[in-house]
Amino acid sequence: MKEIQDLFQQTLNRDLIQMTLSSTMDPARAEKVKIRPVLIRGELVFQETLYRGSQVFHTNFGSEELAVRLTGYMGTLFKQAQVRNYALEATVLVSKKGKITIRRKQKSCVTEMDKPMPNLNHNRSKEYILREGEPVDFLVGLGVQTPDGRIAKARYDKFRQINRYLEFIEDILDQLPSDRSVRIIDFGCGKSYLTFAMYYYLHILQGRDIQVTGLDLKAEVIKNCNALAEQLGYSRLHFEQGDISSYQGADRVDMVVSLHACDTATDYALEKAVKWGADVILAVPCCQHELNGQIHCDTLKPILKYGVIKERMSALITDALRADLLEQQGYDTQILEFIDMEHTPKNLMIRAVKRKGMRPKAESIEKVTEFLQVNPVLKELL
Repeated sequence: MKEIQDLFQQTLNRDLIQMTLSSTMDPARAEKVKIRPVLIRGELVFQETLYRGSQVFHTNFGSEELAVRLTGYMGTLFKQAQVRNYALEATVLVSKKGKITIRRKQKSCVTEMDKPMPNLNHNRSKEYILREGEPVDFLVGLGVQTPDGRIAKARYDKFRQINRYLEFIEDILDQLPSDRSVRIIDFGCGKSYLTFAMYYYLHILQGRDIQVTGLDLKAEVIKNCNALAEQLGYSRLHFEQGDISSYQGADRVDMVVSLHACDTATDYALEKAVKWGADVILAVPCCQHELNGQIHCDTLKPILKYGVIKERMSALITDALRADLLEQQGYDTQILEFIDMEHTPKNLMIRAVKRKGMRPKAESIEKVTEFLQVNPVLKELL
């Protein structure tokens, strides 16, 4: 562990951008830990942010004390650490048998004048995985960033959405295979801002061996996405034209993504994910019209007579039933806020992770569907 402690001691200084410990071995203790430098009353310290369920704990340490503490975490609580500062990017991996692998990538020489002024405020604004002021090739290619790293004014909401999406992926990293290539399909990828972001994060930043396919109905969109992937040298990212319901291009998939697939297209994406036995499913449903045309309940008539209320209730019920059906198929499922409602009404994500070991009995949805007189497409497909 001395090599790990030396790395932490080397990078715990004011040039640290962020350090993240993940791939937890005990979620009840902590799901992940993030470290950043802060100035408190003129003294440089390092803030540990520990995530446990819905709780977040902040504690400040000196560099030497924290280096020892973080070294103790590795191999006993976390299997991975990601370190970023202005001169170095490093990944630490600890295998099940205790083997330590440290991958280092030196950055091109940065002078003191070239460095952005660090924000060491104790209560600073949110730290993103992709940072403003640091140009990223796909963000520049998609017009989200200018070549010098500034965020285009009309694309700032998209920049926030991309970073929020990467946080969701960061949370499920340890659920993906680490001993072979990871197969990922993005159904209904559209212009593929988030598909490119996923590839960049998993392959470029995390060094994972991945193969990503984006699928969409629009031929022009697919042509443009393939051209950009080729231009960027993203050799393991490919886009195909096709329909989700009839897609037959894979026998095994580890992760299925479906972002804003319209109406029942989401259901076909979820069905394929389940039948492939995908380890991770990320779905942001859109235009949930199906139940709005079916739902009928005398008890709820005083509420459902208002069209906009019926529409919103139908959408929420649709996604809740989808989540419950995934639970019945052996997934631990959450419904999470994807991005603030003020930026888009399509703001709920269904995140499902294939359950390991014993499977507790899932609740039946029969009473609910009978009460509302609905028959969801996903229920029939599964």
